[in-house]
Amino acid sequence: MLYLDYAATTPPYEEVIDTIAEVMREHYGNPSSIHRLGVQADKLLQSSKEVIAGALGVMQSEIICTSGGTESNNLAIKGVAYSYQNRGKHLITTQIEHPSVSEVFLQLEREGFRVTYLPVDRKGLVNLDALQEAICEETTLVSIMFVNNEVGTIQPIYEIGQLLAKYPKIFFHVDAIQGIAKVPFKPKAWGVDLCSASAHKFRGPKGVGFLYRREGVQIKPLFAGGAQEQGARSGTENVPLIVGMAKALRISLDHLVVKIEQRYWIRRKIVDGISRMPELTLTGSEIEEEMAPHIVHFAFAGMKAEVVVHALEQRHIYISTKSACASGESDPSSVMLALGCSREQAVSGLRVSFSEEHREEDAEQFLAALRDVVKELAPMIALPSIRRGKRR
Repeated sequence: MLYLDYAATTPPYEEVIDTIAEVMREHYGNPSSIHRLGVQADKLLQSSKEVIAGALGVMQSEIICTSGGTESNNLAIKGVAYSYQNRGKHLITTQIEHPSVSEVFLQLEREGFRVTYLPVDRKGLVNLDALQEAICEETTLVSIMFVNNEVGTIQPIYEIGQLLAKYPKIFFHVDAIQGIAKVPFKPKAWGVDLCSASAHKFRGPKGVGFLYRREGVQIKPLFAGGAQEQGARSGTENVPLIVGMAKALRISLDHLVVKIEQRYWIRRKIVDGISRMPELTLTGSEIEEEMAPHIVHFAFAGMKAEVVVHALEQRHIYISTKSACASGESDPSSVMLALGCSREQAVSGLRVSFSEEHREEDAEQFLAALRDVVKELAPMIALPSIRRGKRR
């Protein structure tokens, strides 16, 4: 079996699994309880936050634990929009956000907020001039993802942060779910006010994530309850998963520079192999530094993406189409359409994602299988074209 769907989810580290099991067995107290078991659980919770905060270069008090990326995005965007709506109800995002962001903005529009959706170029990059032009007196929030989960384009977050620094009343949220522990990220130094993360994207457990909220930023809670997490997120903290998340993040960041180079090395192999297949078209930027090291995206125009996914699955190779949250849909990829791809290309997008642990033989195995699949499926595209030509 060859698993190449790391952008959807990652296999947890064995050490993380062991740690979670140990905490569940030995430290099951409620961290809000004042007795010894509760105090022990709270110490684990706080030390885990220290690890996460240290990894990001922020303060422990600025970390809010959540159930994952979707909740973190909802809490950041709605929390700021609702808290500062007296200042204005204009929000800015992009046309290529993950559904856990884009659907939030659609909901806010239905509630009377005005949203500007910034376009991107063919690489998938936001234009800073367009962002500047979109800002107005009523703008309270800009939300732009770090790494696109589908195509892999890295947005210029530092430059965006520099631009927004001129507007102290505008908050900057970054969906960093696909970027944290994959490429360097310094939210505070880059002028980011809020950023979202999900543990299962960096080999931690599912069902847990965090939100970095810069000190002083107010967010209206999504849940009413016991006022845990500094009143921002009610609900008993899932201490075993939070401890596992902190451990996974620490392991993932160890020797990050070396891991990034290994991912880029595998990426080059895969990109080179795909570029040699004329039936396929690579998506995104040709400039390596503008693309995440763990994602390769391409289109097989004329062929539905799920057909290719299942053909590779029969060969025990696992890749995906668009966002895993939307991969069951047959509609064209909104991200690819925003990049200027044709509708035919936008229903044929395929994503390969991997880790530093993959080796050259893994890339070769994938490319050999892909060549076989393309050779097998390509005639199915050509035949209808021939028939259409005869009718003319």
